[in-house]
Amino acid sequence: MSTEAVLNHHLQCFGAGDLEELLKDYTDETVFLSPDGRLTGLEQLREAYQGFFAGLFKPGTYEFTMDHMEIEGEVAFIAWHSVNEGADVTLGTDTFIVRDGKIAFQTFAAKIEPR
Repeated sequence: MSTEAVLNHHLQCFGAGDLEELLKDYTDETVFLSPDGRLTGLEQLREAYQGFFAGLFKPGTYEFTMDHMEIEGEVAFIAWHSVNEGADVTLGTDTFIVRDGKIAFQTFAAKIEPR
């Protein structure tokens, strides 16, 4: 799968809150970096996404707006914002490095303002 296809699949699954399908984009070697630290592999990613889907990004409870998307080779970058039940994400960014049809590396950062 191309970088664009993987990203589109990822975004679709995230929006739907489909954890099992979303995890198909990753491997046990995937590294996810954020201001909260480093996650590695499917089990740690599962726990993180379970938290996202149970909290701030509970399916059906938020509005997501894509502000910018760039794809170049194996690298994809997105900038976005969202309005959520208990907080607003005024700026969110993710960078993905896709290799062999899977997300090998991902970075995530967001400015979250509680209401």
